[in-house]
Amino acid sequence: MKKLLLLLCLLHIVVGLTYAQQKKVPYGNNPAAGRYYNIRGIKMYVEVYGQGKPLLLTHGNGGSMSAFAKNIPYFAKKYKVIAVDSRAHGKSTDGRDSLSFEMMADDFAALLDTMHITKSYVLGWSDGGINAILMAMRHPDKVIRFAATGANLWPDSTALTPATWKDMRDYYGKNKDKKWTTAKEKNNWKIFMLDWLQPNVKLSALKTIKCPSLIICGDHDLIPIEHTAAIYENIAKAYMWVVPNSGHGTLIEHTDEFNKKVDDFFMGKGF
Repeated sequence: MKKLLLLLCLLHIVVGLTYAQQKKVPYGNNPAAGRYYNIRGIKMYVEVYGQGKPLLLTHGNGGSMSAFAKNIPYFAKKYKVIAVDSRAHGKSTDGRDSLSFEMMADDFAALLDTMHITKSYVLGWSDGGINAILMAMRHPDKVIRFAATGANLWPDSTALTPATWKDMRDYYGKNKDKKWTTAKEKNNWKIFMLDWLQPNVKLSALKTIKCPSLIICGDHDLIPIEHTAAIYENIAKAYMWVVPNSGHGTLIEHTDEFNKKVDDFFMGKGF
């Protein structure tokens, strides 16, 4: 009995340590995997995990690479995962007053060049999904295939749910005349204004995208299904996936299914 208890105790310790190690990977703040690159006048923070074909991860507005904490372990088993903090986000610096999606897409293309990577798969969420679309438009030679979840092409109540647009409109109305004093406040306002004024992509412009594309949204996303469908319909080699019982956080709310579906798409199967 004592031996059994000892074995059970040791088993719990091993399982506990393994679980703790998995949980303690500080994605977005991991010196063992991270470094800064000088990209187009900014210092861009990047963490790399795994080996294989490159996979660039681009996060949403106000976020960081830590948004992919539930996805990186899966993809790092077979890809070289390149997790990035977009300019003005996370640990990436940006002292400029302006910010645009085109600027960010060009940053990511320049990062691949700096890392001596010819082309990459791209997975983008929300603003990162917009970045993925613009990368495929502006730098088609850099993108093998891309998956974009929760992306929109313009800022109004047809591309965002009316409630989301109202919240943004109210926030802008309350804060547009404020005098921001700290660097953090100014940066946060710049990030908000990015989504208030942008993107501004015409549906017809999507026809320049030649690579296979997976366009995703939740069935009760912040982006209406109709808008997501319009994106899908205007990309020649596009596939569409509406994730059932999901909001904007498809990759978090349905992690296992999301990871497998996107992986299957990258590998050219399942769609």
